[in-house]
Amino acid sequence: MSDRIDDLRQRKEHILGLGGPDRVQRQHDAGKLTARERLDRLLDPGSFTELDMFVTHHSREFGMEKVDAPADGVVTGYGTIDGRPVCVFSQDFTVLGGSLGEAHAHKIVKIMDMALRTGVPIIGLNDSGGARIQEGVASLGGYAEIFLRNTLASGVIPQLSAIMGPCAGGAVYSPAITDFVIMVRGTSYMFVTGPQVVKAAIREEVGFEELGGAAVHATRSGVAHFVADDDPACLVLLRRVLSYLPQNNREQPPVIAGDDDPNRMDADLDGIVPEDRTRPYDMAEVITRIVDRETFLEVHAQFARNLITGFARLGGRSVGVVAQQPRVLAGALDLNASAKGARFIRCCDAFNIPLVTFVDVPGFLPGLQQEHGGIIRQGAKLLYAYCEATVPKMAVITRRAYGGAYDVMSSKHVRGDLNLAWPTAEIAVMGPEGAIEVAFRKELAASADPGALREQLARDYRAQFANPYVAASRGYVDDVIEPHRTRPRLISALAALSTKRDSNPTRKHGNIPL
Repeated sequence: MSDRIDDLRQRKEHILGLGGPDRVQRQHDAGKLTARERLDRLLDPGSFTELDMFVTHHSREFGMEKVDAPADGVVTGYGTIDGRPVCVFSQDFTVLGGSLGEAHAHKIVKIMDMALRTGVPIIGLNDSGGARIQEGVASLGGYAEIFLRNTLASGVIPQLSAIMGPCAGGAVYSPAITDFVIMVRGTSYMFVTGPQVVKAAIREEVGFEELGGAAVHATRSGVAHFVADDDPACLVLLRRVLSYLPQNNREQPPVIAGDDDPNRMDADLDGIVPEDRTRPYDMAEVITRIVDRETFLEVHAQFARNLITGFARLGGRSVGVVAQQPRVLAGALDLNASAKGARFIRCCDAFNIPLVTFVDVPGFLPGLQQEHGGIIRQGAKLLYAYCEATVPKMAVITRRAYGGAYDVMSSKHVRGDLNLAWPTAEIAVMGPEGAIEVAFRKELAASADPGALREQLARDYRAQFANPYVAASRGYVDDVIEPHRTRPRLISALAALSTKRDSNPTRKHGNIPL
């Protein structure tokens, strides 16, 4: 018996050595942790249980029968994060470049199935050269099996993807289906076709970073929700993101009580909106002054910066925050901001996270590029997401809420539960300048002093329409409050709405304007 135990220990020791000391050193020299080191940092100490350690390929083509592939280049299993169970897989670049073959895919599929059956999050640490060429169509079939699980698990259990090395070809679509993607600056990249293929196909010279680096996907494509400076920072960020999410769609997010007084009021909010209506202010500052201290985590911070999305806590409860940023494009909704907001809202709704919306929107961005780019279709996504959401929805209009954008941004008409306005709010079809040009075009043309008339008409328009009281008189705004009272009002509403029950008509699924 002792011989067999010794044999078992030797086999495990060999597998735990990954691709060998030289390849492990190359991984470290590249500024990357190994697959197992990453799991050690991601999960609570001592909580990881590995599955399928002895699984490896059975390929015989292209000399593969001579290739030793410990764990077939991926480590799978389960553990805990802050005491909460999770399922994980971590691709091992030191073994066959982390390439995905049939056995590799089977291990990932198996742990994904376990996550779905047990109702716990699945976290994937991606570091792979892509499909294992030696295994041909079997590797492609393996990817498809993973894509299917990603799709079936979508909106049922949280799915988090960390891109911690290469992710190319078909491999990119699994992370793209998941809820959140984190990339590591300088060591990760994602693209469907690499620089060599691009050069051969369209004669375009481009580097890895320029084509699909973290900066590109965080700022331009919107594929990456977060960027971390290195592997350890990425793993810390994964833990933080998960702290706002429930285990699955049937549970509520964890409540984490801090020491921030729910009744705290911030007097500086009363003067944060400038008297000059054309001047911007920082909506991020408004958010951080209202939510629990040091809990705001911005999502897609570098993409479509005219709209802010992120997680925070109010009175310890997890909330999703959506807000215009007047510092960028005056907070107007454009193509990317609409899609960004829609995706975040639907994620929050899927996982029972209440929505808090801060509104300062002059409308949808005008122009040929926006119209030809599909602002109608993209804007409809945002509208659809707000209408579809059944979680508690609270909105605070801080300044402008003009035109159709007023309707879209969690208005009472799209089942908003609590709609507040500050005294500085202007709720109207359009701003005074545009309204005057439309309504008084003939009078202005005939006036001897059109400038003075325009100023007078603007004053009259603001007094009559550009305030929150007309909307409040119709019940479209539930209350007009002093800004410093916003935090306790929202926390009170969250408690009152915690038992909210709402539903949509029975259907297979809606037909969102993708």
